[in-house]
Amino acid sequence: MTSDNDPLAVAELDRLADDVRTAPAGDTTAQVALWRQVTRLDTWFFVARGPDDRPHPYAVAAEQGPMVCLYSSATRAHEAAVTLGLVVEGDPASLLVVPMPAAIDYVASLGEAGVVAVTLDYPRIGHYVPLANLSLLKAWAAQDVP
Repeated sequence: MTSDNDPLAVAELDRLADDVRTAPAGDTTAQVALWRQVTRLDTWFFVARGPDDRPHPYAVAAEQGPMVCLYSSATRAHEAAVTLGLVVEGDPASLLVVPMPAAIDYVASLGEAGVVAVTLDYPRIGHYVPLANLSLLKAWAAQDVP
């Protein structure tokens, strides 16, 4: 069984997401704080789609292009899978579980399949970052390594 992220770290994402929603236009300070917190998670979770021998993470269609859905916890990934109609309530959701910082490279590799961004805890939070900005996340994750 995969261990989940610290519930306090996940709850902090909700607070930071609220800060992003209420930030003045053009002020990216709250967005930076949110995504820095995401890089501090031990593990990133993705709802798996496709065949068991070739799973891929669930993505949503957006105006900009496909966005892969990153979840801050297994619980949130399962809740999203139910909400989005990917699994029936009570059934398990198949998850891809990728430890940090390898998760950043994994998401970056999805650009080859046409993914343009990663969205956090969709549809609960839904803030996103373009794949072009993943180098910033990678640098933040490296700074936080003990």
